[in-house]
Amino acid sequence: MNPEEIIAGKYALVVDDEQDILDTVEDLLDMCRLDTATNFHDAENLLKANAYDIAILDIMGVDGYALLKIANSQNIPALMLTAQASTDENLYRLCEAGAAYYVPKNKMHDLDTFLVDVFQAIEEGKNSWDRGLERLCISLTLKSEGDVQ
Repeated sequence: MNPEEIIAGKYALVVDDEQDILDTVEDLLDMCRLDTATNFHDAENLLKANAYDIAILDIMGVDGYALLKIANSQNIPALMLTAQASTDENLYRLCEAGAAYYVPKNKMHDLDTFLVDVFQAIEEGKNSWDRGLERLCISLTLKSEGDVQ
């Protein structure tokens, strides 16, 4: 199925303190209904006032972990969009804090794929992190098989 078909019409909150990131996400997700915020206060108000299908949250500059806690309390899955290195410690902290998944900012052009993983995992009653790991393993297997041929 086309990723656009799965995420079309979804209602999302995108929070980042960098306007160019918000502009890029708006372009990438033009098939969705989006609200944006550049600071914690505005994002907190939006999270509490709206029933989003997903929140896409930056970590640095907007107190993303506190926003993640609010999203979790509202039963809104949160995908963390971060420039932080994907170290084991950071990934563990995001997972433990209840993030549905994360996207490194250098992979932002694949945001639709990450969102599809989250929505399909929710629909299947699975953990989004498991779907991401499945995708990574398949990718590594295909790459490895390509190297052998």
